[in-house]
Amino acid sequence: MASGAPGFTLLETLVVLAILGLALVLVTGFRPPWSRGFDLDTTAAELTLQLRLVRSEAIARNGPVAFELDLSNHRYRPGKAAARPLPTGLMVELVTITGERQGPAAGGIRFHPDGSSSGGRIELADGSRRVSIGVDWLTGRISVADVR
Repeated sequence: MASGAPGFTLLETLVVLAILGLALVLVTGFRPPWSRGFDLDTTAAELTLQLRLVRSEAIARNGPVAFELDLSNHRYRPGKAAARPLPTGLMVELVTITGERQGPAAGGIRFHPDGSSSGGRIELADGSRRVSIGVDWLTGRISVADVR
């Protein structure tokens, strides 16, 4: 090969690969700072979605389906699905009718085939903020509101 031939030397190639490897480590290791507010909003959105799915399931199956909360173990069960954990940093409260209570720290909201429900409210708090997920007993409508 002539000394003026175009191309890359082995050393140049290794330097470029090392720089790309370092950039990859920096990009994959980056995580946004943890935010309790984000955790609260994410959990409220997830619970709202699951409540709506349970209501849809009750209508589709033409039979009652329950959304259960186990506050002592910090988890919930949407319908017949497996129990799912709730974030441990959040305070969770359930307000529902006596017939849907399964003890002092457990209960649920039952949806009926016509779309109505037993009604209730799930309160989520992270210390500085509070979010309320309401379920209307007559229509089964699910709403989310920030509580000041």
